[in-house]
Amino acid sequence: MFEQLGLIGCGLMGGSFALALKKAGLVKRVVGYSRSPSTTERARLMGVIDVEAPSALLAVSGADIVLVAVPVAASEATFKAIKHMVTPKMLIMDVGSTKSDVVQAAARGLREQVGSFVPAHPIAGKELAGVDNADADLYNGKQVILTPTEKTLPSHTQRAAEVWSALGCKVVNMTPESHDAAFAAVSHLPHMLAFTLMNSVAGQLRGQEFMKLAGPGFRDFTRIAASDPLVWRDILLANRAELLAQSQNFRDQLALFEAAMQAADPQMLDALITQASATRSNWRMNQLP
Repeated sequence: MFEQLGLIGCGLMGGSFALALKKAGLVKRVVGYSRSPSTTERARLMGVIDVEAPSALLAVSGADIVLVAVPVAASEATFKAIKHMVTPKMLIMDVGSTKSDVVQAAARGLREQVGSFVPAHPIAGKELAGVDNADADLYNGKQVILTPTEKTLPSHTQRAAEVWSALGCKVVNMTPESHDAAFAAVSHLPHMLAFTLMNSVAGQLRGQEFMKLAGPGFRDFTRIAASDPLVWRDILLANRAELLAQSQNFRDQLALFEAAMQAADPQMLDALITQASATRSNWRMNQLP
């Protein structure tokens, strides 16, 4: 049981974490701060937080657990803003989709208090952002990746794992570099492709006409294109080296399909499609039942 959660960023991810802690009976009080006062007020009215804080620093004051749920580009400024209230016993986590940049931001922002920080990435979310979409069950049954560094206090890593496990999550430990390489492939590239496909179709002269004819396949493929633009702008930029490498891998595979079609080669197309179909059929998303 935690006495107080200091929540910085009362949107979908932060709000859902606060609601999940409350539902599990793991926290007595939540003090929240968002850059937009209207968001903080809405979070209080919804019962996501109990007290509105006028600054990130005051949201952290008196907290024994802190969640930083801001766009990754705002991480360093946030860590610097709260540094003077951070104590060695305080558990600090984030929910960012990139980790190497956030780890570096924490080192610069928290300095000698960086041992309190356990980088975290819950593999959960919705295409609709904002506190109005916060959900106490958002994290239940999902994976959470922890990427502690050599400076992270082992006791804090253990506490972080216990918190997420208590919310129904499967906890996996990775290095920040391994995390960013993996998620460039399975998360960041798919989002970039979904954004690109929507722009490609909608940007055509008859694009709107074509989209009226689209069915479930188009709907499912492009669902994530409705994600928060500012959040994903920051993610794509933060992990651009790994993402550009994955983009090149995709281009290489696309070139194989294009070559098969240009050559009118049914055998080559069949082999490429069969390989993809078999791989997809054998894949199972690694989450709890």
